[in-house]
Formats: sequence, C-alpha cells, structure tokens
Amino acid sequence: MAAISTEQAGAWLADYAQVIGENAAMLTDLDRQTGDADHGSNMDRGMKAVAALDVSSFDSPGALLKKAGMTLVSNVGGASGPLYGTFFLRFAGALDDGPDDASGLLGALRAGLEGIEQRGKAERGDKTMIDALAPAVEAFETQSGAGTSAALTAAAKAAARGRDEATDLIARKGRASYLGERSKGKQDPGATSMTLLLESAARTLGSA
Repeated sequence: MAAISTEQAGAWLADYAQVIGENAAMLTDLDRQTGDADHGSNMDRGMKAVAALDVSSFDSPGALLKKAGMTLVSNVGGASGPLYGTFFLRFAGALDDGPDDASGLLGALRAGLEGIEQRGKAERGDKTMIDALAPAVEAFETQSGAGTSAALTAAAKAAARGRDEATDLIARKGRASYLGERSKGKQDPGATSMTLLLESAARTLGSA
C-alpha cells in the first residue's frame, strides 16, 4: 500500500489543475518578464488534460501519477512539460516502492526533485523551480516525524519562502538567464507554479 491513495492522488491533481487555471494569467505575466510568456497557458493546457483522466480507471496512485506525468510531457510545451512530467514520473515510481507513511511520501518528493535536477541540469540557486522544491523537501523531512499533514504544511511554507528568496537571484538557467543582471528582482514562474503544486499537496494529501 502506498503512502497516499489513488483517490487522494486524483484530488491533488484536480486541485492543482483548478489552481493553475485560476493563476494562469499571473504565471504567464511572470514569464513575460523573463521568458516566452507561455508558462501559464502551457501549464493550464497540460493540467486540463490531466484533470480529464478517469481516476477510477487506475489501480494505484503510482499508475495515475505516471499517466499524469506522461500527459504533461505530451501536452505542455517548452521546458515545463518535460520537467513537471519527470517530477510526476519519478514521484510515482518512488511512491509505488516506498512505505505507506510520511517517509514514503518524502522518498517520492525527493525522487521528483532529483528527476528535475537531472533533467534540467540545474541546482539550487539557479533561480528555477528547484529553489522552491528543494527547501520544501528539506522541510518535509524535518517535520515528517510529526505526520504527513504537518510535513506537507511545512513543505508548502518552505516552498513559498524559497520562491520569494529566488526573486533576488540572478538566473543561471533557462530563458531568464539571457537577461543576466536584469533577471534580479523578477519572480521566477517555475518556482511559483511549483509552490502552487506543494500548497495543493498540503490541502489534499494532508490526511494521508
């Protein structure tokens, strides 16, 4: 048995799809300042396709999340599709193999982070989604002994802090890196959408 149920995984994806839809214009505006002005629209299209998946047709949360990852890869343009797709694929694989408690969810989050690092050839401090996800994984680990709900809440708060701290960094990866010094002071759209993902997880997976 996995750390979360298939129904919880479906609720997470549905909640995130709704949040992305509500924030698509904001994400696109952030991307307009540093990139191709398509992060919000791309993610909205991808998550709409994910939300259309029939949760009841999957026999495990890992199977659902793997399909979500593949759906994002095929429906989201730019770098976001491969990166978020890789996150969910790695997360799903670790979830299936891990224990059915908070440590299982921690292993899945860590696997997702490692997947993004490898796929994007980026690290913390490059001003990417990693600057939100890495501190979130650390916070989850610190609070995992207090249970899944507390750990996810801590992770979401850490992601938001990481997102805000990255705003003052100079981008070293992606289209934003072309701006050089001018990227300083601009909020990273990837770190923003990643924070939304972790906040969604805290709302929907907290009872795992």
